[in-house]
Amino acid sequence: MMNLLIAAYIALTTATEYWFGFTYGHKVYAVTGLTFADLRPLMKIEKAASSKGGHSKIRIKAKVADMAALLPKAVCLGGEEILADEKWNTGIKFEKIVTEQIAGQEWQRDSVPFWVAPDIELNGRKIQVKFNGAELTNEKTIRLHFPEYLAC
Repeated sequence: MMNLLIAAYIALTTATEYWFGFTYGHKVYAVTGLTFADLRPLMKIEKAASSKGGHSKIRIKAKVADMAALLPKAVCLGGEEILADEKWNTGIKFEKIVTEQIAGQEWQRDSVPFWVAPDIELNGRKIQVKFNGAELTNEKTIRLHFPEYLAC
């Protein structure tokens, strides 16, 4: 299932670049300019709770060693307190921070799917923003919108 979901995501995504965030040593870091291949080793398949349908989902979950290896390429954005706003989840807060601080753009909250538009467009680059632990895609979404990718 993981390979089917990843193949569907690759075929459908509008992103050509990834910005990945994580906390390490009580600081928040961002790595820009990553490719899908760079993130692929960090991906894990999980199952949703049976009460939520039990579908498969792909998450980006870097281990401590993975984050340590990314540090030389990372930009420190500040201490963990920058993610403390209780209004949004960590991924949304991270997207806001990198959109404003790194891309230099005004951030607007939206829920545009990955197959419609990336999170950020910057100088012709189409960027998807993910924070450690984020869901990349899931079986329910692909089956609902693009069942042909999982027909077998």
